[in-house]
Amino acid sequence: MSIKVIRPGLLTTIQDLGRYGFQKDGIIVSGAMDKLALRIGNLLVGNDEGKAALEVTLMGPRLQFENDALIAMTGGNLSPVIDGEPVKMWRPVYVLKGSVLQFGVPVSGCRSYIAVSGSFAIDKVMGSTATSLRAELGGMNGRALQANDQIPCHQPTETGKEIMKRLKRKQTDRPFKQAFWSIHPKLLPRYEANPTIRTLQGAEFQWFTEESQQAFFDQPFTVTPQSDRMGYRLKGRTLLFKNEKELLSSAVTFGTIQVPKEGNPIVLLADHQTTGGYPRIGQVATVDLPILAQIPPGKQVAFKLISLQEAQRLLIQQEKQLDHIKLILRMKK
Repeated sequence: MSIKVIRPGLLTTIQDLGRYGFQKDGIIVSGAMDKLALRIGNLLVGNDEGKAALEVTLMGPRLQFENDALIAMTGGNLSPVIDGEPVKMWRPVYVLKGSVLQFGVPVSGCRSYIAVSGSFAIDKVMGSTATSLRAELGGMNGRALQANDQIPCHQPTETGKEIMKRLKRKQTDRPFKQAFWSIHPKLLPRYEANPTIRTLQGAEFQWFTEESQQAFFDQPFTVTPQSDRMGYRLKGRTLLFKNEKELLSSAVTFGTIQVPKEGNPIVLLADHQTTGGYPRIGQVATVDLPILAQIPPGKQVAFKLISLQEAQRLLIQQEKQLDHIKLILRMKK
């Protein structure tokens, strides 16, 4: 089984939940930008939630399925169509052999995920199939997809096969058969063009002037075109330090907000380095990382201060919602 890449799109990579356990050796985690969307996509096609899927950025690829397949598309809505017919998201879709999937104009978000039942038959590197572009690790030889790539796929899982059998009975002339149901919107991330992201104070928050501390949480910032999977470069009110201080390189993670000397924040993302030497003014709450990951360049982001206890409560609530999705999907088997 395989999927042929006719056109690769702007940036399409194979991602899973990341490469953990090697940051002490300078190996970055990488993985999906919107991990919640990837997890839900895998659950919809009967995979373990951490399996590899395709991450599509803004301008999507053109893909041909060389065998019947069960897929689900989650994350940002990039107007997917199969053989010219619009297809819905956040649900299982049975795609017939020879059908072509492509994308149109982004409706919401900027990253979409294509989960395939059985996932991809590619080797793991350091326990993960995630593509790390700068290190050239994982995925398709450590790079983004290219035209004429053949992505090898495993056979659908047993759960996936059962879903395919049910969908196959649907009477339709379309080149795909999609479930009539989808995940309830209340259980999904709320992607917004200019979101407010819940954030904790960073380790060096007190290094900034009181005016800058207030401005960080009161003024929106624009995501500049110089942004990528490593980090969002933001433009807005210049953030000033109280005094010139030297900071030893310290641990950073997905969602760490650093401020270089020129005063424009950088929000670290999935391909972030393992350590950083810029003062950390904030840390995005884990619960809002999926929303952060879906902000396209040119849009604005604002930050809202919350406590560590509130961040923990919100993350537990999100995981409970994911457990609810798992329960619903088990009932549909």
